[in-house]
Amino acid sequence: MKKPAPLRLLGDITPAQFMRDYWHKKPLLIRQAIPGFQPLLPFDQLAELATRDYVESRLVSLTDGEWNMRHGPLHDLPPRTQREWTLLVQGVNLQDDAADALLRQFRFVPDARLDDLMVSFATDGGGVGPHFDSYDVFLLQAEGQRRWKIGPQKDLSLVEGLPLKILSKFKPTEEFVLEPGDMLYLPPHYAHDGVAIGDCQTYSIGFRSPSYQELGEAFLQFMADSIDLPGRYADPELEPSAKPAEIPKDMLGRLADELNKMQFTEDDFAIFLGEYLSEPKHNVFFTGPEKPLPAGRFAQSAAKKGVKLSRKTQMLYRGKHVFINGESFAIGRADKAALEALANNRVLEGAQVAAASEDVMEALYAWYTDGWLDLDK
Repeated sequence: MKKPAPLRLLGDITPAQFMRDYWHKKPLLIRQAIPGFQPLLPFDQLAELATRDYVESRLVSLTDGEWNMRHGPLHDLPPRTQREWTLLVQGVNLQDDAADALLRQFRFVPDARLDDLMVSFATDGGGVGPHFDSYDVFLLQAEGQRRWKIGPQKDLSLVEGLPLKILSKFKPTEEFVLEPGDMLYLPPHYAHDGVAIGDCQTYSIGFRSPSYQELGEAFLQFMADSIDLPGRYADPELEPSAKPAEIPKDMLGRLADELNKMQFTEDDFAIFLGEYLSEPKHNVFFTGPEKPLPAGRFAQSAAKKGVKLSRKTQMLYRGKHVFINGESFAIGRADKAALEALANNRVLEGAQVAAASEDVMEALYAWYTDGWLDLDK
């Protein structure tokens, strides 16, 4: 059996070693994870993204010891000669193919957990203060230098009255200066503070970590339309009450018995989770082709060129269910291989398209007209 290959991205250890020894456990500094790495977007393009109302951005500055933060769209940034300010742009992978390709290098973590690529540009001394994240993060240096101080502190209390979540008692235990191509992995709740040395860009690869409360509320809302409890409450043996304001014990017990008949299956949870995790974010919009090909010509072109998912599309699967951009459907055994290949590889070769069933072709064409996938080049 062929041994798993180490990844330069992880410092020449295998993904299995990384998961076993570092994921959710301790930091990892990787020198030259991507040798010769350079920013994928120049500053002007990053600043232009921050002006768009569908791109989440923030401007953080420190002036005379006072923290300030503005949310985008950001049409006016401080001059680059001014110290101690930071531009943060979320979801850059949704706006740029090269950024999306970089994010996909981290798919040794399941897509169900992989979130987005945030780009941070900072002038000398810029940062967002000592803080912690509730999720795992890889911090890839793209331009210039950044000094990181990190520590596993247990006291995560914050300074009150600030627009940022800044730790009040930050006590770092390690310090590193990252050069372009260097990368630092941090597990959740690991305190850290990064300060720019001159102009710098840092790329943050973040992961989804929804709270159980958030999932529970969403699941109950998801299941509301599928609950089926026939009948209506009745109490033919009701006796006269001496305490009319008290809820009768029999009524409480009978209703509890009926409501406890609600049962959730593993399929219910799988469908909920697949739709929930593949649902596009609120600021993600799809645009189909201006002049879509007719279904027949699309099928011919797809069988020749293949198809690829839009960088904005999230496609997952579990068992007999496929999930794409918040929608789900059951698949038969004949279609399983093709759709799982599309989800895992994000492309489907022409020969695979040509061999696909009529149902799969109908789905591919609908996704093409919706802008969820396109013909491969």
